[in-house]
Amino acid sequence: MKRLIIFNLFVIITITALSQIKGVVYEQVNQNKNPIAGVNIYWQGTNIGTVSDKNGKYEIVKVPNSDTLVFSFVGYQTKKMFVKSKDLNIDVELKAGEVLSEIYVVERQASTFYSKMETGNIQNISGAELCKAACCNLSESFETNASVDANYNDAITGAKQIKLLGLAGKYVQIMTENFPNFYGLSQPYALTYIPGTWMESIQVSKGASTVINGYESITGQINVEYKKPGNSDDVFFNQFISSAGKSETNFNARYKLNEKLSTMIFAHIGKDFLIIDHDNDGFADLPLIDQYNFFNRWDLFHNNFTFRGGIKFITEERRGGQTSHVFNNDFVNSPFYGILIKTQRLEAFSKTGYVFPNNKNNSLAMMINYIFHNQESYYGRKDFNALQQSFYSNIIWQSAFDTNLEHKYNTGISFKFENLTQNLNDSSFNIIGEKDIEIVPGTYFQYTGHLFEKISLIAGIRGDYHNNYGFLITPRINVKYNLTGNVIWKFSAGKAYRTPYVYAENSFLFASARNIIVTGQLGLEEALNYGSSLTFYIPIGKRDMTLQTEVYRTDFINQVVVDFETPRQVKFYALDGKSFSNVFQTEAYYTLFEGFDLTLAFRYNDVKQTIAGSLQEVPLTSRYKGLVNFSYKTPMERWQFDFTAQFNGPGRIPKIHINDDFSTNFPSYTILNAQITKYFKYWEIYTGCENITNFTQNHPIISADMPFSEDFDSSLIWGPVHGRKFYLGIRFAFNKKIV
Repeated sequence: MKRLIIFNLFVIITITALSQIKGVVYEQVNQNKNPIAGVNIYWQGTNIGTVSDKNGKYEIVKVPNSDTLVFSFVGYQTKKMFVKSKDLNIDVELKAGEVLSEIYVVERQASTFYSKMETGNIQNISGAELCKAACCNLSESFETNASVDANYNDAITGAKQIKLLGLAGKYVQIMTENFPNFYGLSQPYALTYIPGTWMESIQVSKGASTVINGYESITGQINVEYKKPGNSDDVFFNQFISSAGKSETNFNARYKLNEKLSTMIFAHIGKDFLIIDHDNDGFADLPLIDQYNFFNRWDLFHNNFTFRGGIKFITEERRGGQTSHVFNNDFVNSPFYGILIKTQRLEAFSKTGYVFPNNKNNSLAMMINYIFHNQESYYGRKDFNALQQSFYSNIIWQSAFDTNLEHKYNTGISFKFENLTQNLNDSSFNIIGEKDIEIVPGTYFQYTGHLFEKISLIAGIRGDYHNNYGFLITPRINVKYNLTGNVIWKFSAGKAYRTPYVYAENSFLFASARNIIVTGQLGLEEALNYGSSLTFYIPIGKRDMTLQTEVYRTDFINQVVVDFETPRQVKFYALDGKSFSNVFQTEAYYTLFEGFDLTLAFRYNDVKQTIAGSLQEVPLTSRYKGLVNFSYKTPMERWQFDFTAQFNGPGRIPKIHINDDFSTNFPSYTILNAQITKYFKYWEIYTGCENITNFTQNHPIISADMPFSEDFDSSLIWGPVHGRKFYLGIRFAFNKKIV
């Protein structure tokens, strides 16, 4: 906390006041001046700008390298204003002009950026950013991102997890279109359930988020927005193939039934057809995965009523283990080790909203989501079957205090129901059957306001009653302070809870001989998160560089410790001591010249936990990460070249055997990725290479030659388990949308 206070004092002391220009943008209608919201206002020849608010007001800092302000908005004539040194208040009238049938964006926009308008620390990742790498699914969407890591959980199942603010993905609330999703049974494999070509954008919210979506999100939220009928290509097709034997086919199309109703269909077929064993340990480096994924959504807009809904179905089969294993029903007597995971998942959602015509400030929305997830699997001679059914609803009322949009509020009620049944049959030591039911009604209130012109505030509190854990209170706050037109400071603090699903979300641990031991009552995990960020928009030449520095701390009040420190065992027990994560990150984005974007970032992780009575560094976590990414798009947008270098720091490895010479630390390592894209009128072709240097973790599977011995373990993964991979893909779009 002291570091955070010092950091904030440093922010306030080191910022100097700069001259600002203020004013109102309006349209003259009869004798009235009607304010225009959303007008783009920028200094000619620079990327320094702002937009007018709902009252037409704007505020922009003076710059030394331009004396002309440009005001532009679709449907109005662009206006340029010469600014004298003494001008501090300029009101501008825009006049209606011709509406163009087509608009072409000449300047390349940033494909990932931190929102200047949002009060929270939110990073937006656009579809253009996802095309910089082989983004086959959500797990591969963060290869060019400095904030989020995606790594394998083990060396056999292909389960992957993300890390945010130094902590495992289970502490991140993953959402799809603002519905809480992918937790419990789906958590180990959830990142592969969203194809990359289906995503319109991703929002990464760090730290304490709003209270509207529940009491989860200990380290933040990751929200995925799917493509929508209103702003997608009429038809889109993508075919991908890699040297690792992966083939993926993606298709989506939209259809407008009438002016009010439209629909969109998505289809994904993924198939692995090569068994690869680069390290010759007898085990496939990655499982063979057959996935069929279908999604149909509908949008309806009628006067003040809005409806969005859809249904999604996934069937997947994973086959891994020793290359000699034969997949049949007699896995218990098989002389070779294998894993087989069959999954069926159904998702259905709807969002309805109504804006009251007599008072546009008042609106009512209802969100409903249902999930059915069934898994039948075996890991060696362990048999694990589970079924999870989830229901979520949220009714949201939004209004303004005394019709003043500067001070709005949201309030509502939510309901969550979970039914999870798990059956584990381990022929070597135990049989476990569990059924967990969660019933959680809740209510919340959240205030959003603009104070003293430069300060924005979101403050909320929610109360939930959990049928197993009683009453829960969740307070959260987010503050944004525009120190100058080019400097923004943000702060967040809040509490969060989460339900631990020991077997379901750690099912990848079944791919080892470790005895799973659960000790005592675990309870809800509970943590405090607070952090601060400072963003500079620094004019350099004709462009501005974005520089963001942030620091976050997560303090656990209660946590389920996953203890690997005892050889041949993994223990789960409630935290008895301290557990925290301190993360410092700095990131810079700059366009060196037209078409050439450069990102540099560095993150330091200090993650510690009381394990077996001693405060220790959390194992299998890199102490730092560096990232360099550049992207160059040639004039006329005919070619694009992308390159990413990830520099991963060292970390700690738990003791593996009672008597061994294995290291208790893993080294630093570098991962290099590159891609080239050629654009044509309606289609594009791309090719690339991942892990160019062919770096892999040595001996990712312990005792691979004796998979049914007590020393067998595939769970101690800190680096890549597969080597260099080449890929080739083609994208085709009919009536392509320019974004």
